[in-house]
Amino acid sequence: MSTEKMGIGVIIGNRDFFPDSLVEKARIEILDVFEDLGVTPILLPTTSTKLGGVETFKEAQKCAELFKKHADEITGVLVLLPNFGDEKGVADTLKLADLKVPVLVQAYPDELSKMNVANRRDSWCGKISVCNNLYQYGIKYSLTSSHVSFPSEPGFKKDLLNFVSICKVVKGLRNVRIGAVGARPGAFNTVRYSEKILQRNGISVHTVDLSEILGRAEKLTKDDISVKQHIDLINSYAPKGKTPDAAMVQMAKLDVVLNEFVEEYALDATAIQCWTSLQQNYGCNVCTSMSIMSENMLPSACEVDVTGTLSMYAMQLASGSPSALVDWNNNYANDVNKVVLFHCGNWAKSFLPDIEISNAPILGSTVGVENTYGALDGRTPANPLTYGRISTDDPKGIIKAYVGEGELTDDPLKTFGNRAVANIGDLQGLMNYVCRNGFEHHVVMNASKTASILEEALGNYLGWQVYHHKEVS
Repeated sequence: MSTEKMGIGVIIGNRDFFPDSLVEKARIEILDVFEDLGVTPILLPTTSTKLGGVETFKEAQKCAELFKKHADEITGVLVLLPNFGDEKGVADTLKLADLKVPVLVQAYPDELSKMNVANRRDSWCGKISVCNNLYQYGIKYSLTSSHVSFPSEPGFKKDLLNFVSICKVVKGLRNVRIGAVGARPGAFNTVRYSEKILQRNGISVHTVDLSEILGRAEKLTKDDISVKQHIDLINSYAPKGKTPDAAMVQMAKLDVVLNEFVEEYALDATAIQCWTSLQQNYGCNVCTSMSIMSENMLPSACEVDVTGTLSMYAMQLASGSPSALVDWNNNYANDVNKVVLFHCGNWAKSFLPDIEISNAPILGSTVGVENTYGALDGRTPANPLTYGRISTDDPKGIIKAYVGEGELTDDPLKTFGNRAVANIGDLQGLMNYVCRNGFEHHVVMNASKTASILEEALGNYLGWQVYHHKEVS
């Protein structure tokens, strides 16, 4: 998981009747941890306040000014409590800085052999007081997995890395730009969404008519340099199998135009009409282009599933790896906790070690198989699994989501397209929740264990309604 250029502000809380040496040691320790994890710290120098800690209102003002100066870099704030700390100093700093970023509250443990006046911390109690003040101020915050922990402990380092991912998700979703290419297929009411609700949450959707994309693609020829370059790109991405050269040219022309569209409008993700206008009016599938974009961390969803690609983007931010849009498609024999995940072929290459460009037999039965080249064939092997879905709920005027974890398995599966088998605890309960709450048949998978990160980012910080599915014990 990359933490490159992730700036985290640090507030070291202090209270004057506790030993100053605790603050000094905490500063050294946290700087070592940040360096080890590749996170950039932004904190007061030791010359600005006593040892760089924050206790008084004037010190809070200094720290807030520093944070505002680096507002473009700071994606989250870590509150470090080497002793009880001053709860007002911490809360005032965050209120004055007004960064509106995630906050992680840490507290040091006391050691039974050091409960004397010279070494006592009382951070256990101080953390409760700090959180109480943040709650009063209306400032959202996250907690470490253990109430108290040393920064050098593996548990805290994991907490910090998870927090960095939470910051990435929150920052990314507050400013995401999605391109919607074409109209929603007429038979797919399931992928309806509210563009206005998304915009209220900072999510912009830029639409373009499919005819504009196809028209621009048709003006290109196989001799254009850009087309030749994209044919080479596609050939280096996946074996062409039995795909005709003419279909490869069609795919490359479409790929050129889609990439231009993404660049022109600075898009973070796309959702593309692919059923069935593209095949009938242009003569190929767009799956390979979508797969390449998703592999390159520009997620792309089919059937103009805008909130589907938003879900892909959120999971990508949480994990640092590509996501895939899939159908909750089939039961797996009589196993109540296994399900077949399927799509006709646009998953990122990361999911498909046996990737090959092919066609789409189901779609081909109505539009002609010869018009469906560009779909991918491949089986996803055993992997960790995070699944989930973001959706707009128009009657309630909200954004809602569900997330959970399971495993992708190597269970036998003889079929075509992009396919996987997932094992999910209490799958029947999950399906009941999905159906009862009007979620789409599309879900997103990611080869990670990041459901808790998504729950915290989407629910606590973005204020969306989130259900975290867990196996019933």
